[in-house]
Amino acid sequence: FLLFFPALLLLYFLLRHQYRWILLLLASYGFYMAWKPEYIFLIIISTVIDYFCGIKMGNLEDVRRRKPYLYLSLLSNLGILFFFKYFNFFNDTTQFLSEGLGFHYPVPVLEIILPMGISFYTFQTMSYSIDVYYGRLKPEKSIGTFALYVSFFPQLVAGPIERASNLLPQFRKKATFDYNRITSGLRLMLWGLFKKVVVADRLAVFVNEVYSHPHDFQGATLVLATFFFAFQIYCDFSGYSDIAIGAARVLGFDLMKNFDTPYFSRSISEFWKRWHISLSTWFKDYLYIPLGGNRVVKWRWYYNLFITFLVSGLWHGANWTFVIWGGLHGFYLVFDIISKPLRNVLTKRLGISNWPSIDKALDQGFTFFLVSFAWVFFRANNINDGFYIITHFFDGKWSELKDIFWLLKNYLLMKNEVSFSNSIWYIFSEGEMEFNLGQFLALFFAVALLLIGDTFINQGAIQQRVKSQPFAIRWGIYYCLILACVLLGVFEQNEFIYFQF
Repeated sequence: FLLFFPALLLLYFLLRHQYRWILLLLASYGFYMAWKPEYIFLIIISTVIDYFCGIKMGNLEDVRRRKPYLYLSLLSNLGILFFFKYFNFFNDTTQFLSEGLGFHYPVPVLEIILPMGISFYTFQTMSYSIDVYYGRLKPEKSIGTFALYVSFFPQLVAGPIERASNLLPQFRKKATFDYNRITSGLRLMLWGLFKKVVVADRLAVFVNEVYSHPHDFQGATLVLATFFFAFQIYCDFSGYSDIAIGAARVLGFDLMKNFDTPYFSRSISEFWKRWHISLSTWFKDYLYIPLGGNRVVKWRWYYNLFITFLVSGLWHGANWTFVIWGGLHGFYLVFDIISKPLRNVLTKRLGISNWPSIDKALDQGFTFFLVSFAWVFFRANNINDGFYIITHFFDGKWSELKDIFWLLKNYLLMKNEVSFSNSIWYIFSEGEMEFNLGQFLALFFAVALLLIGDTFINQGAIQQRVKSQPFAIRWGIYYCLILACVLLGVFEQNEFIYFQF
């Protein structure tokens, strides 16, 4: 990518505007084919079908006559998605149930490689077809421009899931070489790279070891691995989104914001307004609202919320762990609505509402706890591992943790380094893992840097704040981030987590 993107950027601004879409389309197809060339045909098939259906629906005034073309679009996209992503999942489930009932089930498991980013580009094309069907969007006449919308390389494999109403018109606008815009995009890409290689991939070293063999660990190790995974997945996915949005910005395109410091949320509802925004708004617009949203009787409202999050869980992966993860978030939201009057009364009686800072901190802390608890099932390899982890949080070597802060203080004062190092090794070296002092401190240092950065982001307009600083300070920040990536980054082949979805 370090060779691909600068070369593309140079050619892009050298070409005349009317030919740039061809370059971007070829680059996007080449970008995807670098992974597995033959799967580009799935994107082309989806593009051709949805383009044809969009044109046909646009030529029909009667909404009822548009339905066959909408069904063709949805069934073709969902059919491709089901075959490659969910066939073996449902096949294994059916086989398990059949054998439990004493029936022979002859359908074998298929050797299928999941196409990278298939859930993202199929949802993007389906939103286009649905919008055209309801008349919210006019069909795209140029098949080349539409193909670029489906395959635009910055967000092709892991989003944001763009809406046609936002992205398609931008392909017609002439992008000029804008220094401020380009540097803004590069800053965002650098921050995304930092989150990926310094924070996410460094945390992955610990998290993968524990979650790959959870039965070898218990207590503090499981809790810490879960805590680290919460930050790993956030930095991994939001890091990709930052790189994607930044790369598109350099080229002259504005992609939608996908993350908004979600771990500062005060409720699960607020969390989903800040986490994977492009997906949560997709499900809201194309599933939750069509089901009736909150404009129905209460029990149906709860049902709509719960079903939406069950489907959202299944979207993330063909495993019952993801269904449980989605179900937990659905339960959180329903319980939040039901319990809100009681919680308001308790807050007033305890006087917490008189202390806004404490009230806010408690809300944020409890929300982070609920989200982290649900992450257990998202990360666990299977249901058994997930339940083992949550039922062994309080087992094992918790008694030694009381000495950590005292030992850390002495270590920082250059005392008892060996004692502290040995204590850390003892607590976090169960099974075959040996986790030394330097690695342990590096993980917390990475998380601390992230929280500091997100704190400034949460206060708003961090790009403008950096830009407004004197030259020396501004470039000092850039060099510090680059140096952190070089010295603290993990550069093994760790793909982005959401590539698998």
